[in-house]
Amino acid sequence: MKPKRNRALLTLAVLFFSAVLGVLYGPSLRATPADTSDLQDHIKDFTTVLSMVQQNYAVPVDTDKALYEGAIPAMLRVLDPHSTFFDPRQYALIREGQRGKYYGVGMTIGVRENYTVVLAPMPGSPASKAGIRPGDIIHSIDGKSAEGLTTSEVADLLKGPKGTTVHATMVREGESAPITFTLTRDEIPRHAVDVAFLARPGIGYIRLTGFESEETDTDMAAALKELDVAKLDGLVLDLRGNPGGLLDKAVGVADMFLDKNQIIVSHHGRASEERRYYAVHGNRGVQVPLVVLVNGGSASASEILSGAIQDHDRGLVVGEQTFGKGLVQSVTPLSENTGLALTTARYYTPSGRLIQRDYKDISLYNYLYNHKNPQPTEVKLTDSGRQVFGGDGITPDVMVAEPKPDDFQEQLLRRDVFFPFEGSVGNFTTYFLGTKPQITKDFEVNDTVLAAFRAFLQKQSVSFTDADIAANLDWIKRQIKKEVFTSVFGLPTGDQVDLQDDPQVQKAIETLPQARALYENARRVLAQRESVPSFPQP
Repeated sequence: MKPKRNRALLTLAVLFFSAVLGVLYGPSLRATPADTSDLQDHIKDFTTVLSMVQQNYAVPVDTDKALYEGAIPAMLRVLDPHSTFFDPRQYALIREGQRGKYYGVGMTIGVRENYTVVLAPMPGSPASKAGIRPGDIIHSIDGKSAEGLTTSEVADLLKGPKGTTVHATMVREGESAPITFTLTRDEIPRHAVDVAFLARPGIGYIRLTGFESEETDTDMAAALKELDVAKLDGLVLDLRGNPGGLLDKAVGVADMFLDKNQIIVSHHGRASEERRYYAVHGNRGVQVPLVVLVNGGSASASEILSGAIQDHDRGLVVGEQTFGKGLVQSVTPLSENTGLALTTARYYTPSGRLIQRDYKDISLYNYLYNHKNPQPTEVKLTDSGRQVFGGDGITPDVMVAEPKPDDFQEQLLRRDVFFPFEGSVGNFTTYFLGTKPQITKDFEVNDTVLAAFRAFLQKQSVSFTDADIAANLDWIKRQIKKEVFTSVFGLPTGDQVDLQDDPQVQKAIETLPQARALYENARRVLAQRESVPSFPQP
């Protein structure tokens, strides 16, 4: 490695440790001379070790890898599960995600055998408008073979300046020759709201997938306007699988439902004073009954929003225990186009509940994937006096577990029978559409389609019996219709098919009257408290 590059990496190490020190001590605390001396000694030790490794290790050392994947992440992992170092590519992707848009053709892709397969064109994107479908295999881009390329390399070839063209050649089942699509690159917005529709007459449904985009609150406001929320009899806000994102966007969305001046969230840490966030605009009189759907994939900003709704009795929280991620990360840019997200504080709901669950004395894997036995550590009260629990995420008011697939369903899902997931060799959707049926919005899975499905299972050597098909008939029909609609009409339409029969969504709709009664009672309680005069104590 060249000396200039060595010096840059050593500078990065110094800047990294300095950034950690700056966040740890913060503007309100002053490091003592002893603290500063200790830090300088640690930096000296680290750079000495790195220099010795570079000069004396048995084989040449990839210093980037040693730092980016070894020393720095290992140090942060000792602190907590969420302090993170971003290498240049990761940091660029994060900034791109926060801006909420990029320039390209607009499709999600994955690996299939040695090629890249289209998982889904984004709604309204150049790829969607051109007729690219899920399951299409990317054969070449501007004449360059895509065989053996990683998904990142394929994505980089598809991205480019707005208005430029790219020629993507696809292999599609049912077509005798590859199809070439000429795509004009455009701005691809990353919408935080991917589905918004009337689940039933007068009942709105909105799915909010994340808070990473700077356009999150704008997307939410647009969805509420589209549904004409003031005229609805109820609204289901789906935060299942929403991993969170930007704090101010969670505050902005909560502001749309809470009364003006109600507290939304607070945070404080060792080196940071308490800061409180309030509803600045408020719901402007819109008091639609609200149910918030959550599960184990709902984290961080999702928990801030659902916790505020629950603490103020603004609506019911339905579903499964949330993840329990209540640590505040401050993101600091470093040299070499890298970044540091360091935990500096903890989030608390309006009632004072800690959102973060315990992460000490457990492995990172178990922390991330084996959250099976929630253990709340504190009890608080909502505005109306209901008990709610903290210290382990948000506990729903109404617990509804996601249905578990039976053995036959599990087999079909594992074999990727319905949808071209990464690694799948074949799926029924591309097989069926390859026969070129006429698909309209009136499409239903009839006996002819089921016969084709049986033939496909036999072709793929998927074992089944007539009893398996009969016992899972409704589920099979829904899966087929969902994926066919996704391929032909786009993701939102396919999702609507699936959501109409989603047990957790159905339960959320059923509890809307309960949510209305809860909110009305809370408003009465608060009004009574405000009307009681206070007297000075003797």
